[in-house]
Amino acid sequence: MGRINAVKPFCKPLVQALEPPDQPHGADIKVRAFLVPLREDTVDMIHGAVVQHAYLDVKRSSIYLDIKINGEPMSRSLDTLLVAIAPVIWGSTYIVTTQMLPQGYPLMSAMLRALPAGIFLVMLTRQLPPARWLGRLLILGALNFAIFWSALFIAAYRLPGGVAATLGAIQPLIVLVLAKMVLDTPLTARHLVAAIAGIIGVALLVLGPSARLDVPGVVVALVGAVSMACGVVLTRKWQPPVSALTFTAWQLTAGGILLLPVALFYELPMPPLSLINVAGFVWLGLIGAALTYYFWFRGIERLGPAAVTSFGFLSPLTAVLLGWMILGESLTALQICGALIVLVCVWLGGSRKASPLRVYR
Repeated sequence: MGRINAVKPFCKPLVQALEPPDQPHGADIKVRAFLVPLREDTVDMIHGAVVQHAYLDVKRSSIYLDIKINGEPMSRSLDTLLVAIAPVIWGSTYIVTTQMLPQGYPLMSAMLRALPAGIFLVMLTRQLPPARWLGRLLILGALNFAIFWSALFIAAYRLPGGVAATLGAIQPLIVLVLAKMVLDTPLTARHLVAAIAGIIGVALLVLGPSARLDVPGVVVALVGAVSMACGVVLTRKWQPPVSALTFTAWQLTAGGILLLPVALFYELPMPPLSLINVAGFVWLGLIGAALTYYFWFRGIERLGPAAVTSFGFLSPLTAVLLGWMILGESLTALQICGALIVLVCVWLGGSRKASPLRVYR
């Protein structure tokens, strides 16, 4: 049994065993009191966790540490609520983009949404990433923001909104498969049913009878779905020993930096921005990026990709409801049926079991 050297600096000398081990492989575990309190909860100090049956199991080579913890239903309810808020706010992106932003600048709009928000959060957290993390942050920034947002805007130009949203709805299914491959997360029937039925629900909600398919647009939309799915899983796999807010700041900044040269090269300079334009960018940057992705990445860390990804179905649902309330668009019986299916799938997908977390050290 290896010694837990990472915990040693925070511990007092062992006086006596406090309680006999509950698990067979816990015979050599020594329990000490921490000199300093945990930052928020157990997960903040002990990374690499699989939560099952009220036990927190940390596994790393020959080290096995089991800590019996009390359930925190209120904490999980708060985590779930904050995760749900993120895609609900993302549902406003379409109406804000079409009604408040200058048209014809998708890459520049994506950059102005990511980079200022990332820099603002870096200034707020006052913590820069170590050099060894730069490569991983560039990958995550590309997957979660640069590639995904670029594909999102391009697909919106080439495809009807309903087609693009339906293609994007396959993302939860991709996340489940990738989480099984990369994180060894159990692939449950409940999550599979929620992911497949969610695609049907989104199709009923947004796919009109006159929808047309454009092959390049379909390919770009699928690339966007795969990109964000990879970003969700790798965000869980590559958890640095920092807060979720700091991790969000690093990823947003990396994504904005990657978007900047592409936007400058492929697009003409933007015209002078009006107050409406500025208000739209402030909403999409501070609320639609900084705040929501903090909630999203926090949920990935605490609940796991499999439980979080189904909440993405709330984004097209919110977009349709905003179109109905603000733009006066009509709602059909099929759309209402699709909305109900989406809500059921979100509930089904929010399983109480967390997926394995592997932390880079």
